[in-house]
Amino acid sequence: MILVTGATGNVGRHLVDLLLQAGERVRAISRNPERAGLPDGVEVVRADLSSPDDLRAALSGARRAYLFPAAGQVRGFLHEAERAGVEHVVLLSALAVTMKQSGVIGSLHAEFEQAVTESGLPWTFLRPGAFMANDLRWAPGVKNDGVVRAPFAEAATAPIDERDIAAVAARTLLEDGHAGKAYELTGPASLTTAERVRILGEVLGRELRLEELSPEQVRAEMIPQTPAPVVDSMLTLFASFVGQVAEVSPAVRDLTGRDPHPYADWAARNAAAFR
Repeated sequence: MILVTGATGNVGRHLVDLLLQAGERVRAISRNPERAGLPDGVEVVRADLSSPDDLRAALSGARRAYLFPAAGQVRGFLHEAERAGVEHVVLLSALAVTMKQSGVIGSLHAEFEQAVTESGLPWTFLRPGAFMANDLRWAPGVKNDGVVRAPFAEAATAPIDERDIAAVAARTLLEDGHAGKAYELTGPASLTTAERVRILGEVLGRELRLEELSPEQVRAEMIPQTPAPVVDSMLTLFASFVGQVAEVSPAVRDLTGRDPHPYADWAARNAAAFR
């Protein structure tokens, strides 16, 4: 039995599918099982990760676990996982833990990683960079007037398709030999914000315009929903990417035997969201 937390998220849904295809028994945690919309064959259990009783029930009989971390819940999960005899935990971390300018974001994920290592459980860390799925936030502007409003037009990342993160997660859960390893995960190419807008427009068959927002404008928009230290950390991190070439990791190819999906492929698969 493999337990998947965050099973209804961008990565979790694909991971569940891959584990089922491999013939594994899969249990998924959800606060609202009725709305989870997961495939037949998945055991969906109602659980709150902050509840020890819920965790004991969810972890009972689980051999391995995929952990989508949340502040204040990681150590409790790990304590119950150790008591339940879980043999391997795969943690979704972030590439930010390796970056000097990562600030609060990198520190938070570093704390998650530290909690896992201190638990004594065998572990694997997945450290993806920017998700291609983050660009879905552009959809309203693209639909309405063909405009993408974003900061740092020349900031470069190597964004990764969530399917590739799930594919690596599946390998590390299904195969031995990954304990104690941390994998840095990126897409296949360094792309600036402006380049991603251009590619998205080519896939959609329409010309899109990038309206570059100032950091101050972005901060004012994000503060009502996101703590100020997190917003400031994100802006500082992305400002550091301006004029740089993002490093591309070979990990997806090495672990899955195929190249990671290019941005144009992701855009085509999600084109309906922008139309």
